[in-house]
Amino acid sequence: MRSLLYRLCGLVCLMGLWSAPVLAQEYPQKTVRLISPIPPGGAPDLIARAVGHRLAQLWPQPVVIENKIGSNGQLAADYVTHSPPDGYTLLVGMDSLFVINPYLYKQSTVDVNKDLIPIATLGANQFVLSINANLPVKTLPEFIEYAKKAKPALAYASGGNGSQHHLTMELLKSRSGMELLHVPYKGGTAATTATIAGDTAAMFSGTSNSALIKAGKLRAIAVSGVNRSKALPDVPTVSEFYPGFDNTIWIGLFAPRGTPDPIVQRLRRDVARVLTTPELVEAFANAGGIEPFITTADEMQRLIKRDQAKYSKLISDLKVKID
Repeated sequence: MRSLLYRLCGLVCLMGLWSAPVLAQEYPQKTVRLISPIPPGGAPDLIARAVGHRLAQLWPQPVVIENKIGSNGQLAADYVTHSPPDGYTLLVGMDSLFVINPYLYKQSTVDVNKDLIPIATLGANQFVLSINANLPVKTLPEFIEYAKKAKPALAYASGGNGSQHHLTMELLKSRSGMELLHVPYKGGTAATTATIAGDTAAMFSGTSNSALIKAGKLRAIAVSGVNRSKALPDVPTVSEFYPGFDNTIWIGLFAPRGTPDPIVQRLRRDVARVLTTPELVEAFANAGGIEPFITTADEMQRLIKRDQAKYSKLISDLKVKID
């Protein structure tokens, strides 16, 4: 009897070892849904469509994009966390969902460390510090000196209270010692319009404003990433003046907690593969200067923890809270 039990246990173990690669090889067997937390046209949506299109070329099944909008992305994240953990409902989410919202909103419901599995980073974009084209300054040091002397204080626009546009400018204020008045708008488009009109003097925005900058309607004086933007190669980084300054937007792919590891590993391999294709690099560039962002699973986990620490301190220092 004991011998039979040992044989059965061995058979179960062998079946488990056999089923893992088979599970990965057979995935996907039906349509995969990528859930975007914002309307069509925004960075997560554009990235979801570009990545989804190329994954569908690798797989024998289609990939569809579904937009679930609301609560600053929390609606989409909550939907994915409560979906079956089978690899067929995935979240294409921006970093702010996990590194800002938990510290900004009292009703933040999704904990990336408990509810989701970070699959892969997909794309990154940095902010551009743009100023009204009529200001008598052309460089970041000149702008900071001009702002320090301005009476009353210059105003800057953002896409909303607690937005990354807002927090990035506050990081720069803390490093430079300048004082600026924050004017929050309902979205980046309204903030851009105000800065072009001169209602506000400056703003941080995505590289999607590159056309306006090249047309002379805004003047770009710095970008917020570690390296210069390929969309605006002549514009210096803030870190060239304030070493260590780095604030970029990144978008990642997430699965519900409990998704089988063979599927997680298959997704990681296939995503890494499509991110290196020239077609995807071009699609990202045409979507406002987004750049592919490839990390290992461990690097992605460290990135989340680093940004959580950075933003939690900043939000606490600013005493920003949204109900």
